[in-house]
Amino acid sequence: MMWDSLPQLPNEEIANLDREGLIARLRDQSELLKSLTTELAETNQGVVALYAELEDRAEQLRAASDLKSRFLSYMSHEFRTPLGAILSIARILLDRMDGPLTDEQEKQVSFIKSSATELTDMVNDLLDLAKVEAGRIAISPAWFEMVDLFAALRGMFKPILFKADVSLIFEEPHEISRIYTDDVKLSQILRNFISNALKFTNQGEVRVITRPVENDCVEFQVADSGIGISAENLSAIFHDWVQLDSPMQKRLRGSGLGLSLSKRFAEMLGGRVGVTSKLGVGSVFSVIIPRCLPGHQTEGTMSSLEPRGGT
Repeated sequence: MMWDSLPQLPNEEIANLDREGLIARLRDQSELLKSLTTELAETNQGVVALYAELEDRAEQLRAASDLKSRFLSYMSHEFRTPLGAILSIARILLDRMDGPLTDEQEKQVSFIKSSATELTDMVNDLLDLAKVEAGRIAISPAWFEMVDLFAALRGMFKPILFKADVSLIFEEPHEISRIYTDDVKLSQILRNFISNALKFTNQGEVRVITRPVENDCVEFQVADSGIGISAENLSAIFHDWVQLDSPMQKRLRGSGLGLSLSKRFAEMLGGRVGVTSKLGVGSVFSVIIPRCLPGHQTEGTMSSLEPRGGT
């Protein structure tokens, strides 16, 4: 046998070979460990430098965001004064306080008033956007009656419901009488939905519906019989500055912020917004919020609805 021809080593020599092999392996592992330690130290230095650079970039972004917010806030306040003056003068002229107007003069003054109103709404949206991004918008919840909310909204839209072929209908909220949330934010969400619905509905109706949903929440729907929205555009309409590409959209330009702000306000109220639509049939915009804002379970004082321009 081949194994019988191999030389037989004494046990002491075998032990010496095992020690030498072990020492060699340990030496190799030690060198490898030193190499890995050096590489890890260099990597750590690179990571530290990267973190420092990222922190510097983050600080620059925070400064830029703060500068943008302050600019938007300053610009919004500066625009409000002349726009308010234009609206006041237009109302005085339309009320004939300085004498009668011809039909053509009334048409021109009405155009001035509507343009100033649109600009005021855009300025309000910009100011709200600046406050949201700066984290300066606070939630002020209180118990309030649903009938008071709808009465306030009905009064806000009555002066501008100028389309004879369009009806604005508020269904009485029989199943829900009162809720606890920030009524100003909720009112602004619904005003944005209603004003958009009226803007893009030439005939038919805009209907405001309230119903209870699961998890002790309330859903507000604003359904219209307007031009509708294509399926590919539904996912984008709640983004900042979005304007859909349609003939009516081009004719009725807004800030592109109303729906985006509505989404942010709904999230601040612990809820969410949604939309379903079909071209040529109409749209249904909805907001679902808790009937009682989380963390606020006791009844407080009734709040008043603060008027503000819609989108």
